[in-house]
Amino acid sequence: MKQTLVIKPTLFTELNLPESLLKGIEELGFTEMTDVQQIALPMTLAGKDVAGQGRTGTGKTATFLITAINRLLSTEPKQGRSKHHPRVLVIAPTRELAVQISDDAAKLAKFTDLKLHTVYGGVDYEKQRLGFEKGVDILIGTPGRLIDYLKKRVYSLSKADMLIIDEADRMFDLGFINDLRFMLRRLPKYDQRQSLMFSATLSHRVLELAYEHMNEPEKLRAEDGDVTASGITESMYHTSMDDKFPLLVHLLRESDVKRGMIFINEKRTGEKVARNLARYGFSVGILSGDVRQQKRTRILDDFTKGKLHLLVATDVASRGLHIDGVSHVFNYDLPEDAENYVHRIGRTARAGSTGTAISFSCERFCFGLPDIETYISRQVPLCHIEHEMLQIGQPTNPEATAEGLKKEDKAEQGGQAGRKGQPNNNRNRNRRRPSGRNSRS
Repeated sequence: MKQTLVIKPTLFTELNLPESLLKGIEELGFTEMTDVQQIALPMTLAGKDVAGQGRTGTGKTATFLITAINRLLSTEPKQGRSKHHPRVLVIAPTRELAVQISDDAAKLAKFTDLKLHTVYGGVDYEKQRLGFEKGVDILIGTPGRLIDYLKKRVYSLSKADMLIIDEADRMFDLGFINDLRFMLRRLPKYDQRQSLMFSATLSHRVLELAYEHMNEPEKLRAEDGDVTASGITESMYHTSMDDKFPLLVHLLRESDVKRGMIFINEKRTGEKVARNLARYGFSVGILSGDVRQQKRTRILDDFTKGKLHLLVATDVASRGLHIDGVSHVFNYDLPEDAENYVHRIGRTARAGSTGTAISFSCERFCFGLPDIETYISRQVPLCHIEHEMLQIGQPTNPEATAEGLKKEDKAEQGGQAGRKGQPNNNRNRNRRRPSGRNSRS
C-alpha cells in the first residue's frame, strides 16, 4: 500500500468537474479545497482506491461525494443495470452520520438528475422500502437496514460502480464488521469497482479490511502531528462532580454561547444536565440512543437552524455530525476513550474556522486524562475556578424542560436549589442515603 503525504493546494475549479457538479459545489460556498481534498481528490477522481485517515472537519465527506457524483455523471452504468441496482453504495455506522451524508449529497447533486435514497433504523420500514421504486443511483445507509432490504431483494449490489465506507473504525467499535463483510461480498469484485474508505484512525484491523476488499488502495494522510484541529482553543478545569453544573452555567453565560455541544458519558447524566439547563433559561435539546429517530432529526434540525442553542449528547452523536458554526464544545464528563476526546472537540473549528473546547476533570472521570494527553501529545491548559463562578442563583424557569426528554423524564420537577445554587440532583427522593453524602450528577 502506497503512502502519500505531499500537499498541493488546489481549487475545485481546477479539477475539470462536470458543470452541474461545480454548480452544487459553488452554491455551498466551497472554493478552496482542504488538505485532505487537495491530496485525495486528484487520486479518487482518477479512479484509484483510497484508504484515507483524517481528523474530523477535514472535508472527507465532500471528498467521497464529489468523487461519486463525478463518476456517475461521467461514466456509463454497467451492462444490464436496472433501477433496483444502485451505482454507489455509501455505508455509515450511525443514523446521524447517514442523514448528514444524505443532506450533503442532496446539496452537491442538486443540479443533476441523480436519484438518492437513504435508509436507517428507527423510522418507517415500508416508507423507506417504497423509496427504491423510482430507482436509486446513490444508496446511503446504516448496515442493519441496508442488509434487511438486501436480503429481501429490494435492491441488488451486483451492478455497483463504487463503494464508500465512512468512519470505518467506528464500524468495528459498534460491532458491525460482520454485517459490513456480508454486504461487501455481494458487490462486484474489488477490481470491477472503485472503493473509498475513510477512518479517524488507520488501525491494523481497518487496514486489514482495506487489503481484503480494495484494489491496491492508496493510504492517505493529509497531515502529520497534531491530531486535533489547529483552530481549537482547549482548556481544562479540575472540579468536583457537584461543582460541574454551576461551573457549566457560569461558562455558558460568560461566553453567551449560541451554538454549543455538551458531551456526557451516561444517558441519565445527560437527562439531568439538559433538564437543569432548561430550568436555568437555556434553549437546549438532548441527543441520546433513547430519543426516537424522528425526534432526533428534528432536534438536530432545530440546533442547526439556531432554534436550540445547546445540544447535550452522548458519544453516539460525537462522530460524523457536520453542523456548521458550533463555537463551543464542553466535555462535561471526560471521555473514557482518548480517541473520543478528539472526535468530540472536532465538532468545533471545522473546515478552518475557530472554536473553544472546555473539559471538566472530576473525581470520577479524571483517570482518563493521562491517556488523552498522551494521545494528543500535549497537556491541556488548566484554568482556575473562582468561588464566584459557582454562584449561579436559583433556576429562572423551574417548570421548563429540554427537547428530547420523555414524559417520565420530565416528571422530575421541583427545581430546589442545591449546593451552590444548583438544582437538587437526587436520583430518588424516596431512597434512603447515608447522611452527609451528595448524589452524583
